[in-house]
Amino acid sequence: MSPPPPLPGRGRKSPERAFDAALDDGELGAARAALAQGRWQVARSLLARTGDDWDRRGHRVAVLASEPYCAAWTRAWLLAEPDSADAPVLLALAQVRRALLGKEEPVRARESCRAAAERLPADPTPWLGLLMLERELGPEEAVVRGFEEVRARHREHHHAHHLMVARLAERRAGAGSDPLHEVYDFADWAAEQAPADSPLAVLPVVAHAERYRALAAAGLEPVDPAASEHWAGRRARQAMKAAFDWWLEWEHDGHPRRLVDLNYLAHAKCCEGRDAEAAALFQRIGGRVTPQPWSYPDRDPCTAFRAARDRALGAA
Repeated sequence: MSPPPPLPGRGRKSPERAFDAALDDGELGAARAALAQGRWQVARSLLARTGDDWDRRGHRVAVLASEPYCAAWTRAWLLAEPDSADAPVLLALAQVRRALLGKEEPVRARESCRAAAERLPADPTPWLGLLMLERELGPEEAVVRGFEEVRARHREHHHAHHLMVARLAERRAGAGSDPLHEVYDFADWAAEQAPADSPLAVLPVVAHAERYRALAAAGLEPVDPAASEHWAGRRARQAMKAAFDWWLEWEHDGHPRRLVDLNYLAHAKCCEGRDAEAAALFQRIGGRVTPQPWSYPDRDPCTAFRAARDRALGAA
């Protein structure tokens, strides 16, 4: 099958309504735009420059794979360069994306991820793709195996830890609030295992947001997170303080997914009622909102982000 023609120009969106999965990676945004027009060579060069910076590679491959015609154009890349090591990885994650949208059989996406993993055994990215798929569609043992395979190749893999926390948070949602829930233990363990300067220090904050999502979806927490007592417990307060203190000391301007962490931390500080600390985080975020966790449990994330930001900056 031949690739589709280049996409026509897209309508412009309001900045408040546009989520950019590339976050602040300008090179990635340019490569994604080129890929949408069939110019896969830009993506090839980007991935070659990325090398074995595994967090950045995972982020870039996942964002490129989200382009609607990524699979078709990556097959064209493979026809031109059958020995490419990067093209099978990108194709595998593009097929995962299509499977999650119901446009591809999950078994084909799994096969592509495993084939790419065999081709590049040191690369955690094919296993990240498999973890993304199993987190939504697979049994628990497949999720755990995917996470372990990623972690065996990169112990601090940021995206993989977030996916694992999101899945663990959904365990026993009907049981209600439990400060001893396993998602908190997992997040604390991962943060403790990581080096002092690792962004995984923010993972316990992510765990509280993901558990709130699960509880609110089960009708056990209010739909307005600021009205919940979820962030008032001793364990929650300790997690928020430790993560904010880490940010003050170790903030990584260069981490590819740092804005994800900043959005989670700002959300937590708003829910905790600490507007001055939230304001400092909003200053760093600017307008670069991420859908999670502002959409939790079922809210318009832009509206929620804007309201929280205005309240925090007005109170600071």
